[in-house]
Amino acid sequence: MLDIKWIKDNTEEFNAQMQKRGAKVDSNELLELADEKRQITTLMQQFQQAKNNKSKRLGAIKSSSPKEFNDLKADVEHINEKLSELNEQLKNDNRLKNILDNIPNVPDSDIPYGTDETMNKLIRTHNKPTKIDNAKEHFALGVDLGMMDFEKTAKICGSRFVSLKGPLARLERALISFMIDSHIESGYEEVSMPSLVRPEAMYNVGQLPKFKFDSYATTDEKYRLIPTGEVPITNLVAGEILKQEDLPIRHVGYTECFRSEAGSAGKDTRGMIRNHQFGKVELVAVTSPDESEAEHQKMLATSENILKKLDIPYRVMLLCSGDMGFSAQKTYDIEVWLPGQDCYREIASISNCGNFQARRMKARYKEHGAKETTLLHTLNGSGLAVGRTIVAILENYQNEDGSINIPDALQPYMGGMEVIAK
Repeated sequence: MLDIKWIKDNTEEFNAQMQKRGAKVDSNELLELADEKRQITTLMQQFQQAKNNKSKRLGAIKSSSPKEFNDLKADVEHINEKLSELNEQLKNDNRLKNILDNIPNVPDSDIPYGTDETMNKLIRTHNKPTKIDNAKEHFALGVDLGMMDFEKTAKICGSRFVSLKGPLARLERALISFMIDSHIESGYEEVSMPSLVRPEAMYNVGQLPKFKFDSYATTDEKYRLIPTGEVPITNLVAGEILKQEDLPIRHVGYTECFRSEAGSAGKDTRGMIRNHQFGKVELVAVTSPDESEAEHQKMLATSENILKKLDIPYRVMLLCSGDMGFSAQKTYDIEVWLPGQDCYREIASISNCGNFQARRMKARYKEHGAKETTLLHTLNGSGLAVGRTIVAILENYQNEDGSINIPDALQPYMGGMEVIAK
């Protein structure tokens, strides 16, 4: 959530940044609503002060001046009525909050302008794309091995689900352990979090109300299945006031994630690229504004390190203003090379959200000796999406006979197995 005071003081910049992001926001209406709220709040404070003064006077004259006492008592009752009316007006008029809740974060100064992924900026590449004659896509390889099933799974769950068995199921488990171990070595603390959260937790990180239809809710709407591990892990600091000496906080955790894929009809309907349920190892960092950019670079390097250890070609892209997520002020995408598709595909997004989420969740820290508190900065990133990493391994390590070589870094997690074959 953006600071309404900042919007008022920087209206021209705000309008330019929203235009850069492709967001339609009427700043005039926004500021008028904010002014109305401020006037009501000021009036309530004045009424409350008058009530306090009259109440004190009531106690002093209760027995000495019955007429003045009755007049003052009537005034206090009238003030109470006005306060109740104004309070209900504030409570029921959610127009300002609804607008603020749907305004995306302001892009960082070095974010390139763009409307979609074709306008993202290449930062670097790692290793040349793998060249394989007649390369197969991952789903063909997995089905031919007899270890990846879409048809039977669809009978149980519907489309966009997959089941793995044998060495491919073990590969999934191996990747989770390998990734978490690697991130712990990089200074992240492991956490194990639920996949079911309250709506407030989704709101805190910007998933609600903007993306209500992208997630699944229980029938009573009291809980939601998480679309990313960022939701429960980031909320560990919700409502907290931390000490500066305790920063940064770095967490890594594996979660099952669930997405309705609303609006993605026809995209990646085959295979494991875009499923309703998938596993992800998530990185979350909480830090001070001064250390925010350095923490972003560390998180990016930590995620890249997984692909370096697996020896899989990838590239890093800086997302343009029109392709960034709602809560992000700066995002890098890591795109892995897939020989079967003959292109790069996203495998991780590493985002710095600045204080956007912290303002929603009231997460602050206090410098040593300071009286005031400061909003924290929150960052999150995939470290990595497990299903997409399986896709990358299958396509980059495939052999002509359909077998799959296991990357050296994973062999200890696979009981020494070197090849997955029929």
